[in-house]
Amino acid sequence: MNMPLVNSCEAHACAYNTDHSCHALAITVGNEPRAHCDTFFGDDSSGGDPVQTGHVGACKMSDCEHNVHLECQAPGINVGYVENQVDCLTYAPA
Repeated sequence: MNMPLVNSCEAHACAYNTDHSCHALAITVGNEPRAHCDTFFGDDSSGGDPVQTGHVGACKMSDCEHNVHLECQAPGINVGYVENQVDCLTYAPA
């Protein structure tokens, strides 16, 4: 199983984000209060591997059509803001 890429990320204040690209080795999509990026870390320091593109390591949104056994099966996801929260914009209720 290949981990999906984080195709883009609009969370510019995240330590793992550089030029709309996630550099965390693997993010977790949580379920509080929605498909929230649990890996978001609002900090001025730079995190992750600057030469790698982030992937989705786990997804807690069991009701998403892309979720199989709490693993994302989408080819890639987009992360951005929903109501001032950093969420998986690819989330699609099953």
